[in-house]
Amino acid sequence: QAEALAARLAPHGPLPIVSSPMRRARETAAPLEQLWGRPARIEPAISEIPSPGLPLAERARWLRGILGSRWPLVAPSLVAWRITLVATLAAIAEPTVLVSHYVAINAAVGAAVGDDRVTLFAPDTCSVTVLDVEAGRLRLVERGPEAETPVL
Repeated sequence: QAEALAARLAPHGPLPIVSSPMRRARETAAPLEQLWGRPARIEPAISEIPSPGLPLAERARWLRGILGSRWPLVAPSLVAWRITLVATLAAIAEPTVLVSHYVAINAAVGAAVGDDRVTLFAPDTCSVTVLDVEAGRLRLVERGPEAETPVL
């Protein structure tokens, strides 16, 4: 899937590549890094939503509860994470490929369309969602295709 994504994006670049530090995002960015001959910049602000250090079984239950919520109702630390994510994206001044995650993509799309739900859609693995920055605000250009994504 990552190779197909790189082939799809190839004609648009080379562009700056920014990746979450999480392993699966770095693995997704790798084929594009090779194709364009440039390394991704690692950006912690576009990582997946931080969990409160729970064991995997408890994390799944916690995450399911978060996914069905709205940002004003979640823990202040998660609201702060979203604010940092959106500010980081809004500060991007040139076309850039970002490799991120389910909740982060939803948080960005929600900010772009003014929707405070944590989950607006289920972005497919290696899908492309296009956002633009206008006057320091995110604007949704194209939402990527959806898939059934299991939550761990």
